[in-house]
Amino acid sequence: MFVRQGQVTPFHCHARKTEDIINRGGRGTGRLVLQLYNSDQGGGFAQSQVSVACDGVQRVAEPGGTIILGPGESITLTPYLYHTFYAVDGDCLVGEVSSVNDDDTDNYFKEPLPRYPEIVEDEPPARLLCTEYPAA
Repeated sequence: MFVRQGQVTPFHCHARKTEDIINRGGRGTGRLVLQLYNSDQGGGFAQSQVSVACDGVQRVAEPGGTIILGPGESITLTPYLYHTFYAVDGDCLVGEVSSVNDDDTDNYFKEPLPRYPEIVEDEPPARLLCTEYPAA
C-alpha cells in the first residue's frame, strides 16, 4: 500500500485475520501512525489498554493511543483490534503480511462504509471492459 501524508484509513477490525503491517520506507522520514482500540462485546471501542507486538516486542497503548512505526518497523494486529493509520513526515510504502481472509465478510468498519464508492457515470467510456461489449 502507498499511504500518502494526510490520507487516513477508516477505523476497522477483523474477526479472523491477523496482519503484520510493515513501514517499508517512503518519502521524507515517512513514519506510519496507527491509532488502536480493542473491540468491546457490541463491536464498539473498548476502554481497555491495547497490547501489541512491534518487531516481536510487546508494547502497550492506552485506548485510542498511537504506535508510530519508523522505516523498517512493523506491528502485529490481531483479530478484534480496531485500527486506523496514516503517514506523517512524508509518504509511506506499507507492506501487509496476513492470514487468509475474505474482504467481503471479515472487514468490520466502525462507521459503515460501502465496499466500493458509488460511481456516477457522467462520461461515455473511453474503453470498454470485456463484460461491457455485449451491451455496447
